[in-house]
Amino acid sequence: MFKGRIVKDWDKVNFADRSSIKLLEGAVNYFLSAPFENKEIKKAIQQFGQSGDFPASVLEILEKYNVTPDYDLAFEEIFDIRDFTGSNRNGFKILDVESGITFVEVPVGGSAKLAKMAGEQITVNFAKYGGGLQWDRTLIDDKEYWTLEDNAIAFRNRAAYDRAAAFYALIEALPNSCNLAWQAPVPAALSNTDANYAAIRDIETINAACQAILTDCRNKGYGITPNSKFVLLAPIQLRARITRALGLLNASLAGANFNGVLYNVVPRFTMMLSATNKFYVCLPKIKAKGGNRMNLTIFTRFEETQYSDIAVGWMRFGGAIGDVEQFKRCSSA
Repeated sequence: MFKGRIVKDWDKVNFADRSSIKLLEGAVNYFLSAPFENKEIKKAIQQFGQSGDFPASVLEILEKYNVTPDYDLAFEEIFDIRDFTGSNRNGFKILDVESGITFVEVPVGGSAKLAKMAGEQITVNFAKYGGGLQWDRTLIDDKEYWTLEDNAIAFRNRAAYDRAAAFYALIEALPNSCNLAWQAPVPAALSNTDANYAAIRDIETINAACQAILTDCRNKGYGITPNSKFVLLAPIQLRARITRALGLLNASLAGANFNGVLYNVVPRFTMMLSATNKFYVCLPKIKAKGGNRMNLTIFTRFEETQYSDIAVGWMRFGGAIGDVEQFKRCSSA
């Protein structure tokens, strides 16, 4: 019996029977879409098997496909992402957009593009993204089913990576008006050789970002308070600094009443930001919106002239930042 992670018993799949192939496609499609639908699966999305679990004939290919680009879902804590998979809509609306950014439609194989937007009502269209895999039918003839499953895992992970990258691109495309300089230390006379110098400046920067966002958004009807939650998105290169800043109490340096970061800030770290010396303080959701119209769905066919199978996956989603004043891009130097 060939036990797999996608198909429990590959021996029961009859590749000569179209109805059996349809059932296989259903199992694969569930596997591909599950990371986008099931929150528990999202938390454990890359649980790969160890090489010792597989026959020697597939080890080389396993090693090749298991080393897939990593991705994360921290952006889902920043964007209010809605499920439109059961609808027949081609987009969703955001009201009263003073200044924002959205995806624009791209051709198959193209890169995500961004466009500025403004107005009393904006429609965010669902962009279509697609990609495909092709494998030799001998993999099926020789029952190399683990290789086929690894192909599916790599395919799914890449799709999730590209989806995340599109949302992170929205954040990095914020205008210069969102920039915040590295703030001066408190006390001002603190020496730059002090062990806490960088941490104190980071603390002041985080506090200044939260204060500026609250001030800019206070009269917009968002229902925010000084206790509102903020998400701090930072590259992993700043992880040690941000962690130290959020946990440091500097009473001995800045007075007995100074408690470091004064706001409700939740840190999230990513490897998907292009700049490694900037971090973002975000007032999450509200007018930072996203929508899934079609989760990753696979379509297959047999290519007789090449004795191979082709699987093409498609997904549709959209996203936009309807109010850039919910964000601050913070310098760390």
